[in-house]
Amino acid sequence: MSAQKRLFLVDAYALIFRGYYAFIKNPRINSKGFDVSAIMGFMNSLFDVIRREKPDHLAVCFDKDGSEVRTELFSEYKAHRDATPEPIKDGIPYIQDILKAMHIPVVELPGCEADDIIGTLAQQAEKEGYKVYMVTPDKDFAQLVTENIFMYRPARMGNGIEIWGIPEVQKKFEVERPEQVIDFLGMMGDAVDNIPGLPGVGEKTAKKFLKQFGSMEELLANTDQLKGKMKEKVEEHAEQGRMSKQLAAILTDCEVTFHAEDYELSKPDAEKVVKIFDELEFRRLKDQFIKLFSGEAEEETQTQVTNSPSAKKNAKVAGSGQFSLFNEGEAEKLESSSGRKTLETTSHVYQSVNTELARKLFLEKLMKQKSVCFDTETTSLNPLEAELVGIAFSWDTGKGYYLPFPEDQKEAQKLIEELRPFFESEEIEKTGQNLKYDIKVLAKYNIKVEGPLFDTMIAHYLINPDMRHNMDVLAETYLNYTPQPISELIGKKGKNQKSMRDVALDKQTEYANEDADITLQLKHFFDKELQEANTRKLFDEIEIPLVKVLAAMELEGIKLDEKYLASLSEALENDIKELEQKIYAEAGEEFKISSPKQLGVILFEKMAIAKKPKKTKTGQYSTSEDVLSAHAKDNPIIQHVLDYRGLVKLQNTYVDALPGQVEKTTGRVHTDYVQTIAATGRLSSNNPNLQNIPIRTERGRQVRKAFVPRDENYTLLAADYSQIELRIIAALSNEENMIKAFREGEDIHASTAAKVFNVPLEEVTREQRSNAKTVNFGIIYGVSAFGLSNQTSLSRSEAKELIDTYYKTYPKLSNFIHDQVEFAREHGYVQTILGRRRYLKDINSRNAMVRGAAERNAVNAPIQGSAADIIKLAMINIYRKLEKGDYKTKMLLQVHDELVFDAYKEELPEISKLIKEEMENAYKMEVPLDVELGTGDNWLEAH
Repeated sequence: MSAQKRLFLVDAYALIFRGYYAFIKNPRINSKGFDVSAIMGFMNSLFDVIRREKPDHLAVCFDKDGSEVRTELFSEYKAHRDATPEPIKDGIPYIQDILKAMHIPVVELPGCEADDIIGTLAQQAEKEGYKVYMVTPDKDFAQLVTENIFMYRPARMGNGIEIWGIPEVQKKFEVERPEQVIDFLGMMGDAVDNIPGLPGVGEKTAKKFLKQFGSMEELLANTDQLKGKMKEKVEEHAEQGRMSKQLAAILTDCEVTFHAEDYELSKPDAEKVVKIFDELEFRRLKDQFIKLFSGEAEEETQTQVTNSPSAKKNAKVAGSGQFSLFNEGEAEKLESSSGRKTLETTSHVYQSVNTELARKLFLEKLMKQKSVCFDTETTSLNPLEAELVGIAFSWDTGKGYYLPFPEDQKEAQKLIEELRPFFESEEIEKTGQNLKYDIKVLAKYNIKVEGPLFDTMIAHYLINPDMRHNMDVLAETYLNYTPQPISELIGKKGKNQKSMRDVALDKQTEYANEDADITLQLKHFFDKELQEANTRKLFDEIEIPLVKVLAAMELEGIKLDEKYLASLSEALENDIKELEQKIYAEAGEEFKISSPKQLGVILFEKMAIAKKPKKTKTGQYSTSEDVLSAHAKDNPIIQHVLDYRGLVKLQNTYVDALPGQVEKTTGRVHTDYVQTIAATGRLSSNNPNLQNIPIRTERGRQVRKAFVPRDENYTLLAADYSQIELRIIAALSNEENMIKAFREGEDIHASTAAKVFNVPLEEVTREQRSNAKTVNFGIIYGVSAFGLSNQTSLSRSEAKELIDTYYKTYPKLSNFIHDQVEFAREHGYVQTILGRRRYLKDINSRNAMVRGAAERNAVNAPIQGSAADIIKLAMINIYRKLEKGDYKTKMLLQVHDELVFDAYKEELPEISKLIKEEMENAYKMEVPLDVELGTGDNWLEAH
């Protein structure tokens, strides 16, 4: 007797939405800036069903134009649903094209929901002897469950799949029969679909009513058995209850017919599927597809059989051929077309080089290579404290060589000396993931890493700046492989902990060589991708040379005056107490100022500073900075609260925290610069973040006084680009009026004020200059009349008039802004003067607010990014000159448009000239770059 055939009906939108929101914290954005999260999430779920269940018949059902029947019954049905996210809307055509290429039926009917299509097909197929599995997480489908119709709830977030038959539905909803689920949903309603239900009836009450009455109709016919307000509510809303049950009932009479031959899972059009996956940059899914439909997944699936009795019966035997849907050799051809093999399917040989003879042979081989990937294993994530545990090397895919290091540091130094010729070779290319860390660790052993470099983390940042760039993500995304977690070796302490030395040598060898092998494979892949993204020159000429510059700056660190910070902390404490007393006096009582809840009550209830105060999602009064700032002019207490918050943050974040970040081994603060965070190309500063020290307030500026030269023979020198972003926008837009003002050395803000207010330059008032300055910088960030009026004393109409006049004064600037947005619309990205791309996935969004933000980025990103490119060029050139000249002066910090140096006093005249020339000539534009220099006994004086 043949096994009962099975039909799987997929609720498309339920899985698409679920897949999209699974990636919501880390959206999957491809190199074109397209958010592919919805497509990827859905395909992952679909492939999982096919791999686990090997269905005989399969179809995917879509909603189309909503439910006419339900909308006619209740016009507010689903009325409160949020608009479908655009990545989902944009992803649907791709999903349907993939399904058609896979020859999986796409079933949709105008005016009919997928629920109803699935219900209709399920009952028709059941009558023809099929077992039907409704693939959906939506509990509403429980009403359709019978002996041969099941709910199949896909796996999610580490939880396995669930299959609901009659017993599971009975237990879940506490009903006798699955069809009672309709009554259950009708009674309690559904906020998502805006089904009203019966007022006051929730899940518990609905279950109680079903046990007592059995159905909605019986409940309404026996309301005399109810008491009090519940009786009144149910009787008053009886019709609403009946309507709600109708709305909740899945229809089973749609105009669709189950034809078994149309639903058979058959051979896909593999080339079409692969072409779409290549367009979307779905490398891992492409590999899964090839593996799944070539029969390779058979054996793997045997260990993943679900808890469904039918699934166990129908699990196919490996090699049966039923799922080998490609012709002979077709899978191999498609796999090889990707230009790589996944790490998962590549055999590997990982060796430990732990004898003198082996080391000698290894070193001879190492020095013959043109390109080598290496990865250091250490005792700490802090490179200034880290000791080498071992180094892994790889130059052939699937091969790795691990050199363990002795714990005795003298012996370790002897071993590293044997590697010096390799690391200091100018001919051999060195590849790594986050090479800056390795360079800093090796510097402790007096080893310089020379020759060409390739950093896979930085390469990926240039290819796809909006993704994460850590190795685990890259390996999974591009190599279809999840690296072995180090926690499996040494517990939960994480990579590079001291106990790494205690791990068995074979485990160290496997782990370290795997990292090097993965990095090597990523390098091969990203080599091509850099060319395709047209960012190879940026990689070779800016980002990679900058790695050594930043490593040197971080190793150098900057001296901190801890005694001064202690005195500043005391002064801040007094300021904070004074503000507390002022706030208490103005409020008429004491309260916890740092508590948003207590502050909100004081401001918006007791003092009533706003007629319609804004509230948070939890119903609490919003006391965010932007909300409070809007009331600051009219309420002195608000400014005092804002000042209080600023001082508390300054004290906690910097004044009290900085002494704890002084490195014991050097006595200095060593910030860590990250190249791969800001999509604009700007550097980020961490541990501590020295770029966010406030400079607009007196107390904020005083923090800079704590940063001092190394000794009396040095002075701090600060070199700051003057108005670099305005100069860049003038040059990029070719705006003659602005270019002329810069070339003639005019005050650009006064010059702008003279033009827009139509007054002689010498008669420009301070207020006019201030307003012009606000507009000048605001244009870069897309300032509106509303925004300008908030930042100045101008009314909204005056602000609008000023902006209009500004654009008339600088017409080419207006054209440039328009052209940038249009370029972004057409290409999906904008770029800097050196070709750094900023992808703008929302530039064609149908949501005006989302689109507006992307349009502002289209103008701002090339300007900010170009400024970042220019200062990086200057840093590289200055570093090289300082190294070549063997100067004692060292570059210490980069903060936005400013560089800070520990300048040797005897070198000061020469070094000042060198720095100014290199910064002003880093990149030639129509507008000259201008750099202001300053020196002092601390950073504040120098700035």
